Amino acid sequence: MSPMLATLSRDHGDRADWVYERKLDGQRVVAYCDGADVRLRSRTDKSADGSYPEIIDALHEQVHSDCILDGEVVAFDGAATSFSRLQGRMQQHDAAVSRRSSVPVTFYVFDVVHLDGIDLSGLPLRRRKVLLREAVDFGGRVRFTTHRNGGGTEMLAGACAKGWEGVIAKRADSTYQFRRSPDWLKWKCEAGQELVIGGFTEPKGSRHAFGALLVGYFDGDDLVYAGKVGTGFDGALLRSLGAQLREIERPERSFGPHVALPKRDVHWVEPQLVCQVAFTEWTGDGQLRHPRFLGLRNDKRAADVVRESGATP
Repeated sequence: MSPMLATLSRDHGDRADWVYERKLDGQRVVAYCDGADVRLRSRTDKSADGSYPEIIDALHEQVHSDCILDGEVVAFDGAATSFSRLQGRMQQHDAAVSRRSSVPVTFYVFDVVHLDGIDLSGLPLRRRKVLLREAVDFGGRVRFTTHRNGGGTEMLAGACAKGWEGVIAKRADSTYQFRRSPDWLKWKCEAGQELVIGGFTEPKGSRHAFGALLVGYFDGDDLVYAGKVGTGFDGALLRSLGAQLREIERPERSFGPHVALPKRDVHWVEPQLVCQVAFTEWTGDGQLRHPRFLGLRNDKRAADVVRESGATP
């Protein structure tokens, strides 16, 4: 199934009959629990079994019905979820190696779509949450995603003060839709989105592997240039990502026409790697201001990456 996705919104006013959840900075995962068989899939329907074997173990023990659960796998850095810290687990597909990882993970479940052979997608969100609590013995590695029935603006202010990513606002009577929907909204404390890597620059000084990433998003068939990202990398990441980029180099530019691009010391790559980037805002000419690399995403197709815009329902 294609999980229901939230629409970015900058209209943060409280709404009647909406619920508010903490926005978690992790990997979206759908869990298929069918008797002794438990499978984890990313939002692009790739297996996550090897990445999070301890979550599978916990679901075996804590789920007593056949069901499809929707949630987010996270790693914590203090009290905040950290996408950067989760990177090593997302990219690891050997269950034995994952079990030896020093980065613990938790599965926060916020919805149930099927239960004992019955399709629940047409039920209101509040009813699905009641059935979710009955279907799973929450605790340990598998947690229920709590929500508030009001005070979304206050919750967002508190989330930002604590260094969290933001808040998800959901229409309380919304059905589960297998697409992006304005019935679920994401309110972010910091601007950020997925972008496609279209090239990189040569390193300078003591830097190695590469200098900065050239990133963009798709508008139709054209990859639109959004700027350079040169911060957020440590030495190990520079080496590993640099090796991946060298393998997918190509001679021609990756970005569409009529775009001012760097002209010196640039290498083009096939536009297939997706990364998560934080930034302060979009500039008037469509560039990222103060961008910072957070990590690669293997759970989203490059062709699906578009520029996110605010939405007012």
